[in-house]
Amino acid sequence: MVDNHLPNHSQSFWRETSTIPKYPSLDTSIQTEVGIVGGGITGITTAYLLSKKNVKVTLIDANPILKGTTGHTTAKITAQHGLIYDELIQHFGIEQATLYYKAMDEAKQLIENNINDLQIDCDFCHEDAFLYTNLDSWKRDLEKEKDAYDQIGIESEITKDTPLKFPMKLALQMKNQALFHPLKYLSELLKESIRNGLTVYENTVAVDIESDRSNPSIITKDGHRIKCDYIIAASHFPFYDRDSFYFTRMYAERAYVLAMQSKEKYPGGMYINAESPTRSVRTTTWKGRDLWLISGENHKTGQGKPMHEHFKALQSFTNENFEVASYDFRWSAQDLTTLDKVPYIGRIKSSTPNILVATGYRKWGMTNGTAAANMLTKIIVNKANEYTKLFDPARFKADPTIKKFVKTNTDTAKQMVKGKLDNTNNHLDINQLQADQATVTRINGNRAGVYKDKKNQIYIVDTTCTHLKCEVEWNSGERSWDCPCHGSRFSYTGEVLNGPANKPLKHIDPNKLK
Repeated sequence: MVDNHLPNHSQSFWRETSTIPKYPSLDTSIQTEVGIVGGGITGITTAYLLSKKNVKVTLIDANPILKGTTGHTTAKITAQHGLIYDELIQHFGIEQATLYYKAMDEAKQLIENNINDLQIDCDFCHEDAFLYTNLDSWKRDLEKEKDAYDQIGIESEITKDTPLKFPMKLALQMKNQALFHPLKYLSELLKESIRNGLTVYENTVAVDIESDRSNPSIITKDGHRIKCDYIIAASHFPFYDRDSFYFTRMYAERAYVLAMQSKEKYPGGMYINAESPTRSVRTTTWKGRDLWLISGENHKTGQGKPMHEHFKALQSFTNENFEVASYDFRWSAQDLTTLDKVPYIGRIKSSTPNILVATGYRKWGMTNGTAAANMLTKIIVNKANEYTKLFDPARFKADPTIKKFVKTNTDTAKQMVKGKLDNTNNHLDINQLQADQATVTRINGNRAGVYKDKKNQIYIVDTTCTHLKCEVEWNSGERSWDCPCHGSRFSYTGEVLNGPANKPLKHIDPNKLK
């Protein structure tokens, strides 16, 4: 019998099927050589590479380790990042486009080397990657991308025949890519790094950097200091934004994943379409069987239709194209895209050479995050780094950055005005709100978000984002309040889930309404 119901709660398969140890919170001021903020693939891989070189490293994360974007990825280890290489050639030139591919290919090889060196059991296997289209209007784009592959020297071919038999008019195949279980891999890197001397603190929130050219300090929410020779901000959205204005140079998007078992055997390959809405297909192993991961539905955070409808859209796509036996997991993820689609990796600015950043992976974090770790390590150990110019966080290219800058920030202004003019009801009737539902209303003339949990407990927050005062919207898929301007996310109790905000939403006591 087919179970066509989606799971009631969002739960990442990767987190559900891995064991991550708990680590203490920092409760005193300390000193280290390298302080890393962010316990995802970039932070952990960098810590591992540095620990192998006997560098004293301290890693902190605002949440439990590996609970963030890395724990909610689709975990493709590939240099095929959508339609990117023809665009890179047009905007950066063939030399820089080739370097981008080289950095991603080296990252793929570094992951495989680490797995072999440490004998990590993480379901690693090689698969070809396919970028496909079902629209005649996009076939020319795939052909242009193939031309870019040829110029760079990427092993590939154009085909209409792929292992996965479902509708596609044309596909571009990048050979010898890979996939794995990211948390099984990273948990072993973490263990080895700790054996090498790494110190880890979780539930430790970094809020600022006290700048000193020789020994800057990370300042935590509790007022503790971590004095460092180098600081790396690998916290998804950089926690430190001293005159870098990352919130104007990146935008946040969400995407969704369904994990299902099928009546048919998975034939191999990894797939993503060129057009919108995004549809991605890959597999992993669960309880000795294939678990198909169907993902996509990209949209700007806090904007568009109710979030649960994105899961429903993926479910419709899956039911139409594959023989579903059951839906076992669903989750979503958020990532940041820079104005020119190339991540910001390196020194934040020349005036603070020992403060480094890595962000803006555009949902390709397995290779981008590993490439970032490789580059950051080279900077710290003073090794030659040919990627400095391409990934420079301070870059601002006239084409296409200015057009994208204007478009992105015009949209931000539009969302801010829209939220302020939101015509919500002035009267709140809590009794009309169903369990596990939320609404936006006005309390004493101020916009407020109300959520009633499954036990009929009421939670009320001021919907004004604590970053730059945009108005947040309810995310029904994740039960969170999301900002449509810069991508900050808050739990239904108001706690920060994703930056750039670093302060919670103001809590409103429900008892005051009685």
